[in-house]
Formats: sequence, structure tokens, C-alpha cells
Amino acid sequence: MSPIHYFYTLSIVFLLSFDPISAGCETVTVDKSGRGDFSTIQSAIDSVPSNNVYWHCINVKPGTYNEKVAIPYDKPFIIIKGSGQRKTIVVWNEPYLQAPTFSSLADNIIVKSMSFVNSYNGPNSKNSRAPAVAALVNGDKTFFHRCGFSSVQDTLWDANGRHYFSQCYIEGAVDFIFGNGQSIYEDCAIRFLGERLEPGLAGFITAQGRDGPDESNGFVFKNCNIFGRGKTFLGRPWREFSRVFFYNCWFSNVIHPNGWNAWNSVGKEQHLTFAEHRNFGPGANMARRVKWLKKLNARTVSKLTSLSFVDTDGWFQSMPVLYF
Repeated sequence: MSPIHYFYTLSIVFLLSFDPISAGCETVTVDKSGRGDFSTIQSAIDSVPSNNVYWHCINVKPGTYNEKVAIPYDKPFIIIKGSGQRKTIVVWNEPYLQAPTFSSLADNIIVKSMSFVNSYNGPNSKNSRAPAVAALVNGDKTFFHRCGFSSVQDTLWDANGRHYFSQCYIEGAVDFIFGNGQSIYEDCAIRFLGERLEPGLAGFITAQGRDGPDESNGFVFKNCNIFGRGKTFLGRPWREFSRVFFYNCWFSNVIHPNGWNAWNSVGKEQHLTFAEHRNFGPGANMARRVKWLKKLNARTVSKLTSLSFVDTDGWFQSMPVLYF
């Protein structure tokens, strides 16, 4: 174990033992039955003062919360803790990018043990497929732990900022992890819903939006489990310098043999940083991968897979974090 990995392991152990009450984090409870301080998650968020500089903890009891939830730009330092990924579920039913079920726009946000669903194209829906965002993450220094994200197209809009997703579950079929975020997805389960597409049509897990060669953003998937039905590409570029890296992940046979699709970057594939390293499973066979797949040197692999990729200034370990 490297010194950096050991340090972050100790940090997470500390976070798991964090008591928000004894540490002075103001805590309120949301219970849809009316037995808490608030009956909706949004009303609890609304109670947090604008431009606050102290952590506020929102404890959400089990239940399905049919509401659209947003943390505005001027309300940082919020921790939202559910009662379990399958026990605390936020559901909204509205298409297009402007209507996410959950929007996190502020910096310094922590979300744990809950799920966000956009049911517009759900299993029983007769709607035609359309972008239907389950979560938009547009703030810096954001941490999701054991959270779920469910939709079909554009499930998780990892828009901007540095983010760390740990032990999360993400499902969809088309561009279902997309945006300009600088993010690590570690120990996550990623399910491709190929059954929601027309027979024979392949999907896309990622659509990353890096605009230029000097931008630091990109998506890194580390120790993840990729599974589902049908065939999917690992990604296609949303912008010309898109960057996505899968490291030490298990690929089921849902992965298209080519691995990647150049989409609107045909002829400019040299600008793309799509890479794979040490993946395994039936979908990890590299024999038919696209010829322009990047081969990263050991130094770049180490840089991208370290938590320092999203935390060069120490924000993660400085959080009073984690209301686990």
C-alpha cells in the first residue's frame, strides 16, 4: 500500500466514525410521516442559512420522497444522509436537462446512503426516450457514498467541479454518466439497461466534455463493476478532448468489442484520451478495441488513479466529514 493510499484509508476510517452532533454539526431530521423536523428534503435545505460557513447535517428517514430537490449555489457545507440506498429514495418524473431530480450546485457537499431516480423513462413508462437527469452535480468538492442514480438517458450529469463517488450504483443506457466533471468513481456498480433500447442498438456509458488539452477534468473509474444487458460502448466524446479512464474494473460481456465510439470526433481521435488498464472479465478483451485507444504511461496511470487527482488541496481530508 502506497503512503498516499494509506493516508486516504485512514481518512475514510475517521470519516466513518464521525459523530456530527458531538462535532458541533447542526442536525435536523426529515421524515415524510411528519415525525421529524421537516417532512420534505427541500424544506430542510431551505432552512440552511445562505452563505453559511458551518456544516449542516440533514438526516433523512426511510421512504420514497416524490419531490425535486436542489441545493442552491449559496448553501455550501451541507451533509445529507439517507437511511440506505434502497430505503431512502427521491423520485421525480420530468424530462430534459433542466429538470433533474436532484441538483447540487454548491461547494462542499456530502451525500450518503440514498438514491435519486428520474422515472420519466422508467420500466412502466410509455414515454419516448429523452434526456431525464436523476442528478446534476455542479459544485466543487462533493462526495457521494453509497448513493444510487437511476434513469435511462443522461442519468448522472457530472457537470463541473471535483467529485468523488464511492460505492455508488449508477444505471442507464445512453450517455448516462456525462459532463465536464473531474471525478473518481471508485468501487461503483454500473449497470447498462440495454433492454430499454431498440433491439440491436448499442448504448454509451460515458460522454465526457473536456474542451481543451490543458483542462484537468475527466472521469476515472477505479475498481468498478460494469454489467447489464445488450451491448454498450464505454464512452463517446461530448467534447473534442474528452478524457475517460477505466482502471482495474470488471467488465461483463455487455461491453462492445470496439470499446469506444468517436462519434462527432471522427478524424480527430488523436485529441481523445480514452484508456483502459488492468481491467478483467469477458468484456475486457482488447483484441478488437479501436486503434486510437490511448496507452498511458505508468506515471499518468498513478496520477489519475490517486485521490489526489480530485484533491490536490486537501479538501477531502479536511471535511468534518462524514456523517457515516
